[in-house]
Amino acid sequence: MKVILLVAALWLPCSAHAAKNILVFGDSLSAGYGIAVEESWPSLLQQELKRTRSKFDIVNASISGETALGGRQRIAKALQQHRPAIVIVELGANDGLRGFSTADIEANLSEIIVQATNFRAKVLLVGMKLPPNYGEPYVTQFQNIFPRLAKRHSLKLLPFLLESVAPEEFQADNLHPVAAAQPQIMRDVLKELKPLLR
Repeated sequence: MKVILLVAALWLPCSAHAAKNILVFGDSLSAGYGIAVEESWPSLLQQELKRTRSKFDIVNASISGETALGGRQRIAKALQQHRPAIVIVELGANDGLRGFSTADIEANLSEIIVQATNFRAKVLLVGMKLPPNYGEPYVTQFQNIFPRLAKRHSLKLLPFLLESVAPEEFQADNLHPVAAAQPQIMRDVLKELKPLLR
C-alpha cells in the first residue's frame, strides 16, 4: 500500500506540491528603490505570508523606471515564466510624472489586466496619485484611471499605494518612501490582497 501511495504522489502535477506565486508587477515603488531590497514592502509581504504559513510566494518582477507601456510589453513573458495565481499591478506613476496621455496610460494598464485575467490570475490593482504641481485637470484625470479600471474589470483596488506614508517618511526625492514606511505600505497592500488569497 505504501508503494502505491508513493507512486501516486510522484504522478501528481508539480503544482500540487508547489506554492502559488503572487507576481508583483510594478516600478521603483515596489522594487525597493533607495533602500535594501529586504526592507521593501514586497519582501516584507513575503515574510508575513511565511509567518502565517500561507501557500503563496512572492515573485517581484518590478523594475525601477518602468512605465505602463513597458509593463504591457513584458507582461506576457512574466506570466509564462512565473505562472502567478495573483498579479499585483503597480504601474502608471512614471507615465504620469512624464505627462503621458492618460488615455494611453489607461489603455496600457487595461491590456496588462486583460492578459493577466486571461491567464486566469486574480488581479489587485494599485492606484497612484500625482503631485499637485502637475495641474488640477491632469492630476484628476490620472487619479481617475485606477477606479475606472477596477470597476470595468471587476478588480480589487488599493486606491493609493502611499496613502499611509507621512511627509517625513520620504527619501530626499520626495517620491520614494524610506525603509521605515515599508511595513505600513505592506499592511495596506495585504488588507486588499487577503480576499484574493482565499
